[in-house]
Amino acid sequence: MKAKEDGKKQEGSNKCGGPNSYVFFRGTRVTAHYADVSSPESVDAAIAEILKQHGKIDNLVTSAGFTENFEAINYPIDRVRKLWGVNVDGTYLFATAVARHLMERKAPGSMVFIGSMSGAIVNVPQPQAPYNAAKAAVRHLASSLAVEWAHAGIRVNCISPGYMLTALTKKILDDNPDLKKQWTSLIPQGKMGQPEDLMGAVTYLSSDASSYVTGADLRVDGGYTVTWLAGGAEVGELRFLSTNWDMTGSY
Repeated sequence: MKAKEDGKKQEGSNKCGGPNSYVFFRGTRVTAHYADVSSPESVDAAIAEILKQHGKIDNLVTSAGFTENFEAINYPIDRVRKLWGVNVDGTYLFATAVARHLMERKAPGSMVFIGSMSGAIVNVPQPQAPYNAAKAAVRHLASSLAVEWAHAGIRVNCISPGYMLTALTKKILDDNPDLKKQWTSLIPQGKMGQPEDLMGAVTYLSSDASSYVTGADLRVDGGYTVTWLAGGAEVGELRFLSTNWDMTGSY
C-alpha cells in the first residue's frame, strides 16, 4: 500500500511485504519486507533491502511465531522442527544480523523479543510442550545476548505476553467456549489481553526511557504467571485435552 506523506490519502496498492510496499505516517516512511525468518539467506536479504531503503537500523522487535497443540508422543517431528525454526531460529537470525550491523556502525541499539508466558509456566489444558520450550529458549536467548552485547551498547529484552485476543485465538475460542472460560478463570484480571496492550511495553523497551534495562523479561499477562508460580492453579485437577488445534500466529 502506498500513501502520500500526510498519511491520509492512499494511492495504488501492493501486496504486503512486496519490494515497493510503503506507507507514510506524519512524514515517516514505513516499509514492509518479506522474509522467511527460518532461512539465513532470506533474513540477510531482508536486512539488506531495509538498509538500502532506510540506511540504518536502530531497533529490532522479533514477533514471528506460531504454536500447535499436539500431545508430545504424537507430535510430528517435522512440525516440531518448523516450529523451532520460526520461533527460535528466526529470533536468533534477525538478532545477530542486526547486531552485526550495529557493531559495524559502532552504534547502540535496542532489541525486544516477543516471548510468551509459556516460557515460564505450562499452559493448560492444551498440550504444547515444544512451543513452551521454544519460548523458554527465546527468553533465555534475550538474557544471554544482553550480557554478550552489553559492551557494544546493545540492549536485549523480552516481553512475555499472556493470553491475547488475536484474530486467530478469537476464532478458536468461539469454537471452544469452555476453553475461554478456563483460560480467563486463571487470569486475576479476569480477561484476556488485546494486542494493543503490548504497545506500551514495546515502546518503553525500545526507547531511551529504558536505557539501563537489559536482559529483562516483562510479563504482560494480567497477573496469570504470578498466581501460577505461587501455586494458585490447581494443577492436579486439570487434564490435558487430546487435540491438534492449530494456533499459528498466536502468542
